[in-house]
Amino acid sequence: MSPTPSDKGTISIDFVHEALIGLNESAIDPAPLLHGAGIIPELLHCPQSRISAAQFAKLWHLIAEALDDEFFGMDSHKMKAGSFTLLCHTILHSMTLERALHRALRFLRIVLDDFTGELVINDDNACIILKDKATNPKRAFAYGTYLLMLHGLACWIIGRRIPLSRADFRCTTPKFKTEWEVLFSQSLHFEQPHSGITFPSHYLAMKNIQTEQSMRAFLRDAPANFLVRYKNSTGLAAQIRRKLRSTLPVNWPDFSSFAQQFHASEATLRRRLEDEGQSYRTILNEMRRDIAISLLTDTKQSVNDISHALGFADPSAFHRAFKNWTGNPPGVYRAKTTNAMNP
Repeated sequence: MSPTPSDKGTISIDFVHEALIGLNESAIDPAPLLHGAGIIPELLHCPQSRISAAQFAKLWHLIAEALDDEFFGMDSHKMKAGSFTLLCHTILHSMTLERALHRALRFLRIVLDDFTGELVINDDNACIILKDKATNPKRAFAYGTYLLMLHGLACWIIGRRIPLSRADFRCTTPKFKTEWEVLFSQSLHFEQPHSGITFPSHYLAMKNIQTEQSMRAFLRDAPANFLVRYKNSTGLAAQIRRKLRSTLPVNWPDFSSFAQQFHASEATLRRRLEDEGQSYRTILNEMRRDIAISLLTDTKQSVNDISHALGFADPSAFHRAFKNWTGNPPGVYRAKTTNAMNP
């Protein structure tokens, strides 16, 4: 059966490296946790490799359990396992997003010692400003995790993505900057006086639509749901991805045909994508990559069937492409993932 284009997405191996730092500092062997999450250890040595959002979410939970810290040891006070669930309970009965954010920030101020978040409203803009006590900036992953957690909760409370007009970070530019452009905003600024995210203030008045039942579903899928579901969706590249997801990969149009569907000239569409640091070919490759990883990990479809469903002319072309994406041929990747999940 041919696949429906997946919206699950994948996570850069850079985030796995970042997540494992707390284990290394605590002298905890990461191998059992990687196996438990179905992550091939060899991928850590392939800078271009990626894992599924579900795998990263599983690793996230396993690390939090091993450290008894849902903030991965990045604060001088542990965010003990179960804190995120309590945070969700704390904001669940807030009437509006603004009230929910105030409660969330107060909760995190009590749980964490090194970070203080504040909601500042300035006319049409609302900012969550994150300050930390450290003289020297903390690593990017610490600021990103805090802000991503809050943004994900905010989007969930009102049931839609809140577009970020900019995101500021006190640290230097990390190597996973392009990943953050998707998770946060294309307007990223580093080496700033403080970290924070900015969004239109009118979202603050929106009503909380969540219930006890929907919270249980949200917690079951966290953090994979807000790592993928609430990605930046305002740019042209995101619009193109949404349009392509409605079509099977074997039927994806060439650039000329797609430009006609968008009622734009090829030159105009190409220039707009270049302004976002993207190209149509890159978008197609990234979507094929994410679907391939999902199908190899979550289904029993043969490699040849997956190759055909993704629109490759022959299996050898798929093998070459997949090895370039992950450092392993598809069959080897599937075998290692299966062994990792069933040691």
